[in-house]
Amino acid sequence: MTDLPRMESRGRIIDLAEDPARLSIRNSCLLIESQGRDDTTIPLEEVAVLVVSNPCVTFTHAVLAGLAGAGASMVVCDGKHMPAAMLLPLEAHFVQGERFAVQAQAPLPMRKRLWQSLARAKIRAQARLLTELRGHDAGLSDLVPRVRSGDVGNVEAQAAARYWPALLGDPGFRRERYGPEPNRLLNYGYAVLRAIIARAVCAAGLHPSLGLHHHNRYDAFCLVDDLMEPFRPIVDRAVVCYWQKRRPSARLDKSAKEALVGALMGRVSVDGESRTLFDIAARTATSLVAVYARKGKNLILPEL
Repeated sequence: MTDLPRMESRGRIIDLAEDPARLSIRNSCLLIESQGRDDTTIPLEEVAVLVVSNPCVTFTHAVLAGLAGAGASMVVCDGKHMPAAMLLPLEAHFVQGERFAVQAQAPLPMRKRLWQSLARAKIRAQARLLTELRGHDAGLSDLVPRVRSGDVGNVEAQAAARYWPALLGDPGFRRERYGPEPNRLLNYGYAVLRAIIARAVCAAGLHPSLGLHHHNRYDAFCLVDDLMEPFRPIVDRAVVCYWQKRRPSARLDKSAKEALVGALMGRVSVDGESRTLFDIAARTATSLVAVYARKGKNLILPEL
């Protein structure tokens, strides 16, 4: 089990990958029993994300209900340790139905403007990361003002074509789900990040399937995939730093997961204030609610 110390209440990310384990609920706590290890007890209210990637982990129905009731996310991985499913609470806010309705009725121009701000924030964050690690931004800063409403010119994809080869120092690198390393490291980091954003979206009373830009009919988390875009460079930075130290032997093992989860447990700057990613994700989701309700104009987004 990989469990980093929590930064604040409701901020623990737990990964069950190393050993078989049995999960159950005892006195409003998650009980983790594993052969050869002492039992671990964690209050449900402190669990933010539970990642289950060992095929020999078993859990009771009470675990699923308890995690959902506490507002936690659960990510289940397949035999290749790739994210296969996510459990999210069905009822997470007392005015959820009302917010679903407002969200579903959001006009297209509003959704396009919101996606423009998300795409610009993502490219700015990528440019800052390149400048930090490579001493230049590969021209990404010049692309930011070219992102129009709805990004009809697909500037985000143009930025990605410059970003990945420059970030990894490999002109032939392609970001692919089943591609060579460090793609698997990125997949894992993004899966945990996605669970954090999904948790914030549901807690704000929004429906994760009703996206702004992403609209794949088979994607149940379109809105989550929209909102997580500016946060991705947090994972990118952790992966690149780990990859540079361990290449070519780097693989998705316990040390890699600890490095990636540790990065997501760090602090993020917003309006000059240092906050946890859990807090910023909640603020981003809440600011989207305000925009939908015509009580705000802009999303609260991180400065990475």
